[in-house]
Amino acid sequence: MRVVVQRVKTASVFIDKVEISRIEKGLLILLGIEKDDAFSDIEYLVKKIVNLRIFNDENGIMNISIKEINGELLVVSQFTLHASTKKGNRPSYIKAELTEKAIPLYEAFINQLQIESGIKPLTGRFGAMMDVSLVNDGPVTIIIDSRTKE
Repeated sequence: MRVVVQRVKTASVFIDKVEISRIEKGLLILLGIEKDDAFSDIEYLVKKIVNLRIFNDENGIMNISIKEINGELLVVSQFTLHASTKKGNRPSYIKAELTEKAIPLYEAFINQLQIESGIKPLTGRFGAMMDVSLVNDGPVTIIIDSRTKE
């Protein structure tokens, strides 16, 4: 399981030009689910995300977590995070989990994120073509992969 975590001033998701989710100061989390991912991957990533000290304290030092600023969360599924570009110029998505197995993990990730953070995450729509808009704050962008935790 792989996430791209972006500290944002604002972020929103549109489907067919209709805004379905919007957050202000917080984290935009792009979530990619890989074959053989499990709940242990969710636990690892969620703990990392909610405890990341990437918001500025009173001295301008990144030393505060999303929980401490009472920020907002937006989770967007993105299977392309598992694109392989080793061969040729057309990415392969063979490592991305199949939809019927990925949806329960996506939903479990959102649920666990809410439990750990105390913040109800907003979401995109799994499998939909979405337009994601954001103002990256910093910019601060962190990539975390559960397969490289050791």
